[in-house]
Amino acid sequence: MAASGAASRAAAALALYQVLEQQKSLSQALPPLTASLEGRDRALTQTICYGVLRVLPQLNFIIRQLLSKPLKKDLLVLHSLLLVGIYQLLYLRTSDHAAVAATVEATVLLKQSRQKSLINAILRNVQRQRDQFEAQLCDHPELQHNHPRWLADLIQQHYPERAEQIFVANNQQPPMWLRINEQRTHRSDYLALLEAADIAVQQESPLPSAIQLMQPVDVQRLPHFADGWVSVQDIAAQHAAWLLGAEAGERILDCCAAPGGKTAHILEHQPLAQVVAIDADASRLQRVHDNLQRLQLQAEVYCADASDPASWWDGQLFDRILLDAPCSATGVIRRHPDIKWLRRATDISALVTLQQQILTALWSTLKPGGTLLYATCSIIPAENAEQIQAFLATHDDAQLISLGMQGGADWQWLPGDLAGDGFYYAKLEKRQ
Repeated sequence: MAASGAASRAAAALALYQVLEQQKSLSQALPPLTASLEGRDRALTQTICYGVLRVLPQLNFIIRQLLSKPLKKDLLVLHSLLLVGIYQLLYLRTSDHAAVAATVEATVLLKQSRQKSLINAILRNVQRQRDQFEAQLCDHPELQHNHPRWLADLIQQHYPERAEQIFVANNQQPPMWLRINEQRTHRSDYLALLEAADIAVQQESPLPSAIQLMQPVDVQRLPHFADGWVSVQDIAAQHAAWLLGAEAGERILDCCAAPGGKTAHILEHQPLAQVVAIDADASRLQRVHDNLQRLQLQAEVYCADASDPASWWDGQLFDRILLDAPCSATGVIRRHPDIKWLRRATDISALVTLQQQILTALWSTLKPGGTLLYATCSIIPAENAEQIQAFLATHDDAQLISLGMQGGADWQWLPGDLAGDGFYYAKLEKRQ
């Protein structure tokens, strides 16, 4: 038991080290580090990593109080191990003894056994001074939002009345939303299957495809998951296929399509559409193929640079285009808390430029009278409303049209709205 506990803590420390020091995403770091762990330990490792990244400034504040000087070079991984240990003591229901013992023992697996006494002493201090540290955190308002300063300032600048709501939503575990494959079942029938499987539902949605679960579950527990009856997709992202409104026989481009949830939903929504899905990341395209295969759907899938249609486009115009543009992903921080620490303020202008290039390039592939649905999982106006206004100012043949379902010209969904992720949608029509 002790060895198993140490292994999960060591894996968490290494994953956090790779995120914070090597700029890897958690989705890159965790799988190889947890592959040999048993299911329970794998889940604990993931819980610790996600939790640490949600409250990182608070944990670093405590570590600074307890270390006479920062850990550097070969000892830097121990800073991540301290994050793991302190998070357990302050935020998890792990017993103090188990948290300290397993974290101290993890030093051996990290080849830092000489530092056992250091790690033990610091964690024991946290135990003894827990109330004092919690009081100190309350005395520092700048630590409460647990966001990097540049991002917190940006959120407060653009959403002064809703900033606190965004901070809170970003630091919470997200709900699990299901998307029903309406070609295989209906929501009422699938709700009955969930009830029979003892899977509780939180609420329904105006979208007939959407169900929110009370608690996340392993996808293998979902009735007929392997048969393609259901997928996991946030409620905000599920709106893409409905807003795009593909019709039978139309030629549809899904741009930046990986991992393929929206591609599949377009085909579930309109199985007689001809869908072309492209993405520049060949490794992520495998997920598109996997999703389509499980759902028994057909699309043309290519590895292609959306900003350079000349390298992949056959010249046949599209009736509709879904551009899920590369973005800061500031709307999905609750699902990917590493975004807060991997993203930089300087990234935004580069992303805005790339979005503009892709939007302009794809416009030439759209039929007159066709529509382009622009989408991001960002809450930053420069990537969203301001991007669309700039495009309209330079393209006389483009006009913004109503999204219909929401009644507005565009839609900025903030994290937590209707229990969904932060998302942006705008629908452009190409004049005849």
